Amino acid sequence: MELERAVLEERLKSFLREDLGYGDITTDSLVDPTVEGIATIVCNEPGVIAGLKESLALLEISGCSGTSNMKDGDHVTAGSEIIKAIGPANSLLKVERTALNLLCHMSGVATITSELVKLAAKKQGRPVRIACTRKTLPGLRYFEKKAVAIGGGDTHRLRLDDAVLIKDNHLAIAGGVSECIKKARAQVSFTKKIEVEATTSKEAIETAKAGADIVLLDNMKPDDIKRTEAELVKMGLREKIILEASGGIQRENIAAYLTSGVDVISMGMITHSARSIDMSMNIRSRTGRRT
Repeated sequence: MELERAVLEERLKSFLREDLGYGDITTDSLVDPTVEGIATIVCNEPGVIAGLKESLALLEISGCSGTSNMKDGDHVTAGSEIIKAIGPANSLLKVERTALNLLCHMSGVATITSELVKLAAKKQGRPVRIACTRKTLPGLRYFEKKAVAIGGGDTHRLRLDDAVLIKDNHLAIAGGVSECIKKARAQVSFTKKIEVEATTSKEAIETAKAGADIVLLDNMKPDDIKRTEAELVKMGLREKIILEASGGIQRENIAAYLTSGVDVISMGMITHSARSIDMSMNIRSRTGRRT
């Protein structure tokens, strides 16, 4: 998934504007604008790199140039040099935090996603996809979802127009499961899947009978999911649907969900709780003096 360059640049420029305000009064008062600088971004801990394209674009937008021997998705060790950059020292100082914030956050999302995908790959039997949710920060959804994809995860719905997802509030307002699925089928393109949230085994079976493509088992315990899946198998409904588990799933308890019989595990924590990877930018003037 990639944004067109012009769209990407406009988003990145908005990030820079947010940080710069009316000017970097520290840099502008201390650093001669004619001083050229050299910078390196170093990863201070192991991780999966994501956000290289965006970081290099930020440098370019700021009047600098950067290069990298890495590519998004690379696993790196502590001390790895991620990016080399050159340009006006004052520009490097002004773009430093924005570039690091995005690179560190996206790499954090990619790292935890990669770890969870590896756990899922070790499971025997039916393969399980690790997906994120729409629990993303406003303005950062594209970057966070892209980082999930780089880490090997599934992006789930990028936006509300990607698929139909009928949740409890929709059912409370628009009617029962069968009625809602019928309405959606009549109005939405055949290219869009229809998913319905269920919180009990009874609701899940009703949803499968009503013709949903995906049944979202929300906040159900692994043992309850196993019983639900077994019942769907017995009724000849299991192979007609995708089973997704979501709600309260963390790294610490994911093992039980991986063997519960679902096809997809979606986790909000991949984006909203991912820890940033520690990186730093070291800048010096071309004369050798650190700025």
